[in-house]
Amino acid sequence: MSSLKKLKALADQLTTHEVTRKQNLKRLRELFEQLDIGKKHSDFESIFEYKAMNVSGISLESQSLLAPKEKRYVQIIAISYEDDRGIKRAVNKNLAYFGRAENLDIKLRKKIVEFIFCWRYEKSFHNVEYYGDMIKQLRGNV
Repeated sequence: MSSLKKLKALADQLTTHEVTRKQNLKRLRELFEQLDIGKKHSDFESIFEYKAMNVSGISLESQSLLAPKEKRYVQIIAISYEDDRGIKRAVNKNLAYFGRAENLDIKLRKKIVEFIFCWRYEKSFHNVEYYGDMIKQLRGNV
């Protein structure tokens, strides 16, 4: 493959990733509103300050994706780390509560899981940018 073709392929791939990222972010904002997460967390942009996000009561594993966990309650949980007298402790924040897992409609379970996956996808871009900046700083390019 010629250098020009390789460069074009790389440019196409970068463009595709950026388009996908923009579509993902748009969908994430829609789900943020549809799931009423704004009731407990009014600023959409600040949800990326959390270190992780998870859901209780619904399986995220590929072999049992969306399966409700019996007798469990569905909650979207954001995780941050706070300093407690020099010790970092995980702090869970309930962003949304939906009731018993086995009582939730499959469409709602799909939206909840899609929200988690879209958040994780966008968060991965934030991490890439962060580590890119840190590498530049180490190399003295900042």
